Amino acid sequence: KALGRLVAADDKKALRQIGMVDAQGRAAAHTGERCIAWAGHHVGDGFSVQANIMRDETVVPAMVQRFELTGGSLAHRLISTLEAAERAGGDLRGRQSAAVLVVRGEATGEPWRDVVLELRVEDHPTPVRELRRLFDLQRAYEFMNAGDRALEEDDGKAAVKAYDSAARLAGYNLEVRFWAGVTLATNGELERGGGMLKRVFA
Repeated sequence: KALGRLVAADDKKALRQIGMVDAQGRAAAHTGERCIAWAGHHVGDGFSVQANIMRDETVVPAMVQRFELTGGSLAHRLISTLEAAERAGGDLRGRQSAAVLVVRGEATGEPWRDVVLELRVEDHPTPVRELRRLFDLQRAYEFMNAGDRALEEDDGKAAVKAYDSAARLAGYNLEVRFWAGVTLATNGELERGGGMLKRVFA
């Protein structure tokens, strides 16, 4: 009903594209007949995909398939869907920017607590790839934080596991590798941790 009222009241609806999903997962979308080809949408169970100025009509089905088949967090599923769009041909004009925003299902009244993830790549030759790198880096720091908490609780085994996960996600990052090496070395894995630290210092 909300989408129907918006479209009915818009004298430029032929140029508009919109998708919406409500709190119960009901979805609706509109693609005006004068949107720049290729333009279209797909309304699925609890989601909607919109695209315009795409290379061809294969982009939306590729996005739908990836979103439906991908598990994990919503942010991971959204970024995976963008990656599928790129592989299917993506934007006819090329590429420049990419972003993802995920917020909590219920507002706390403190907006800074409600944002689960917000990443933006404003200008980059491969923006979706850069978005994925930033997402993995953020996850790595979350593992680092978990490792810190485990150390505070004298749980060396959990700390090693957390820092190890961080290193797998962002092994190119010297800080991540440094703390992973320190934690491994001080929790009985001296050879492995020491090897990591040597590479960091080198």
